[in-house]
Amino acid sequence: MVIYRTQTGWELDAGRGRIAVPPQTAGRLTTREDLFEYLTQLAGEVIAGPGNPSLLAPIEAQEVWAAGVTYYRSRTARMAESEASGGMSFYDRVYTAERPELFFKSTPHRVVGPGEAVRIRHDSKWNVPEPELTLLVSPGGGILGYTVGNDMSSRDIEGENPLYLPQAKVYDGSCALGPGILVSAGPLAPSTTIHIDIRRAGASVFADTTTLAEMKRRPAELVEYLFRENSFPNGCFLLTGTGIIPPNSFTLASGDEIAITIDGIGTLTNPVA
Repeated sequence: MVIYRTQTGWELDAGRGRIAVPPQTAGRLTTREDLFEYLTQLAGEVIAGPGNPSLLAPIEAQEVWAAGVTYYRSRTARMAESEASGGMSFYDRVYTAERPELFFKSTPHRVVGPGEAVRIRHDSKWNVPEPELTLLVSPGGGILGYTVGNDMSSRDIEGENPLYLPQAKVYDGSCALGPGILVSAGPLAPSTTIHIDIRRAGASVFADTTTLAEMKRRPAELVEYLFRENSFPNGCFLLTGTGIIPPNSFTLASGDEIAITIDGIGTLTNPVA
């Protein structure tokens, strides 16, 4: 089942077309600990169909966090970009460390949804998207669902000094989520693919694919560390890291189009402002 946030409210697609989700009488839809059970029951009811409104980012009041260096490809890329600053060993060590890298990524007002523009920093010359499986986590720490995430990153800023990571990662329009949330009773298969295609003037300039099997850490492990000494009364989203990074010669440009597809969830497409 996939839920979508639209201009007129939430909608559910359980395989028979999208139906409207009734407004919640208490709390928010995406913080329900019983989200899967609730949607399963809802899917069997007869509810008026939606008017096909535009999709919004599937976020309510959650914070957005992210994990880094969870794929070997990310480790090698981070080591290369930080060589001049002497930060190579940090990324090498965190890849093999027991404790993962976790950092704050975004607030709801900085997140963009399907079709909305992501941004590149004006003070950066080397910018890339990072396609990532993103977890919807309940206030109690349960994984409720999965969506597509784009962790926009300024590689030259982070590479200059690892302490600049918040500036390289956290700014208006630096995070995209969508198109919907896959609500599942269990984890995604390791064979699940993540694909990205970046187009410029109608032509593909970079494309690549990875699978969840390449991820070094389990999603549940990342959530457990995030919830240590942290409370999330509205739940949170957690981007789980990227296994796809364009070559060092590539940087995004205004007008590019980024399309990220994850099996079972859909495709998140965003232009670059």
